[in-house]
Amino acid sequence: MRRRFRNGLQRALEFAVVALMVALALVVVLGVVFRRFGAALVWYDEVASILLAWLTFYGAALAALHRAHIGFPKLVDGLPPRFRRPLILLGEVFVLGFFMVTAWAGWRVFGILGGETLVSLPWVPQRLVQSVIPIGAILFIIAELVTLPEVWEGPGSGEGDSREGDSKAGDSPEHSAAPV
Repeated sequence: MRRRFRNGLQRALEFAVVALMVALALVVVLGVVFRRFGAALVWYDEVASILLAWLTFYGAALAALHRAHIGFPKLVDGLPPRFRRPLILLGEVFVLGFFMVTAWAGWRVFGILGGETLVSLPWVPQRLVQSVIPIGAILFIIAELVTLPEVWEGPGSGEGDSREGDSKAGDSPEHSAAPV
């Protein structure tokens, strides 16, 4: 069940990240082409910066799902469980606490923005644009919680070293170039 949920979340985040990257590239290319022909788009730089922010939040959640953020996995995984597990808990408390505060602050921003809109696109509400803050924070929290059991078990648990990302071809003995 957890693995199916994780795979579904991964596919959804990958789709969102790719869609945002494509949209960002298209907006920037359109902006450059229109400017080259003397008909600059007044909205492209604002939309591009918003897409970059959205890409950052969704990409961060995807990286969290792979446990690809900065850390000390070799050091922590090399410790005996009696030391490793308290360090894991401490790290998780800090990360989850930070993103809970971020989600709360992002939600509070909604009240502040009221009926404000984008400067260059007055029909786009700021609330829509800023919704990425609480949504991205909640996605990060979910990704951390979904992968926590693998990290808790550590290396040799049958799940692989979850902080190292996916294994690559050549990492396993079957793909080794050394003779047997």
